[in-house]
Amino acid sequence: MTLAIRSTAQSPHISSLQPAVALPGGELDLRGQHLTPEGMRQPVAMIGEAPAQIVMSHAERVLLRVPEGALPGGVSLQVDGKASNTLPVAVGVLAAENVHAVANPAVDEEGNIYVTLSGSRGQETPVSVFQIDAQNQIRPFVTGVMNATGLALDGEGNLYVSSRQEGIVYRVTPSGARSIYAEGMGVATGLAFDTEGNLYVGDRSGTIFKIAPDRQIFVFATLEPSVAAYHLAMNASGGLFVSGPTTSSNECIHAIDRDGAITEYYRGLGRPQGLACDVDGNLYVAASLEGRRGIVRITPQKHVELVVSGSGIVGLAFLPDADGAVLATQTAIYPIGWSVRGYRPFAS
Repeated sequence: MTLAIRSTAQSPHISSLQPAVALPGGELDLRGQHLTPEGMRQPVAMIGEAPAQIVMSHAERVLLRVPEGALPGGVSLQVDGKASNTLPVAVGVLAAENVHAVANPAVDEEGNIYVTLSGSRGQETPVSVFQIDAQNQIRPFVTGVMNATGLALDGEGNLYVSSRQEGIVYRVTPSGARSIYAEGMGVATGLAFDTEGNLYVGDRSGTIFKIAPDRQIFVFATLEPSVAAYHLAMNASGGLFVSGPTTSSNECIHAIDRDGAITEYYRGLGRPQGLACDVDGNLYVAASLEGRRGIVRITPQKHVELVVSGSGIVGLAFLPDADGAVLATQTAIYPIGWSVRGYRPFAS
C-alpha cells in the first residue's frame, strides 16, 4: 500500500513590493513569508503572464528582474506548487526607440511626447526632435539643431530646444516652425520655465541663465566650476533644482530660490540626471540610490526612496491630468501608468 505524503509547506505571501513601478530590466524587491522552496531551488516569479528572472531569493525576500515585453499587471510567486497573493506593478511599455535622449522628454497638453535625437558632440543628425502622438506614432518634428539637448514647453505650446554645440536656444511653434530664441548660452543644456514665462538655461560651465519674456538675458546663479548645470526643474513655489552628473556616487542636487541664492538640497545620489516635480513639492530624479538605478523621489522633508526601477533612465516628464509619466532612456521612450500629479507651470 502506498501512503500519500501531504506537504506541510505554507503558502507564500508577499507583504510588500518596492518599487511598484519599473521598466523592463528593472529590479523589484519583494518581502514576505515562505517565499522560497526548501533546498537549493528558487521560486517561480511571474509578472502578469511573463516569467521573471530571480536575482536573489530568501524565505523572506526575493529580488527579481522585470522581463522584456512584460505588461502592467501583478507580481506573484509559485513555491512548491503553491501560489502567492498578487501585488500590482506598473511596467513601462515601449513607445519608441532609436532616439537619443540626454535629458528630459517633454509632453504637451494634448499628450504628445517630444524627444531628441541628440547625437555625439558635433554630429549632424537627420532629425533633431521627434514627436510621438497618443497612438505612439513617431514622426520628425524638428531638424537642423545640432546636438539638441534640453526641451521645455511654454504656455502657448511652443517647444524650446537647447543646442549644447551652438549655445543657442530655439523656439519651435506647434506647427514645427523653428527660430532662434536666445544665443550665447555657452554649452546650453537643461531648460525650465517658471509661471511668469522666464526661461532658465543651464550652461555646463556652472552658469544658470534667466531669459525674461522680452528676451533680456541675466546671469541668475553661478555654481562652482566643478558642477555642470545640466538638468533643471522648477517647483510650484518658484524654486529651481539643478543636477550635474559626474562619475561620483555622492552627487548633490542644488536648489536655487527666486533671488538666485543657492543651497545644497540633497547629497547622496549617483549620476543624477533628469529632474521633475509634482504638485506636492516632491522632487523626482533619474539617479542611482544605494546602487539601484531608476527614479528617486525626494520629499520636502528629505525622505528619499527609489520609486521607479530601471537602468539607463536619463529623464522623465509627467503627463497632463495625472494620467502617468513618460520615462526616457538614452535610446527609448516608455509611457507608464503612475498616479502622480506632476507640476506643470502653465497648467490651468
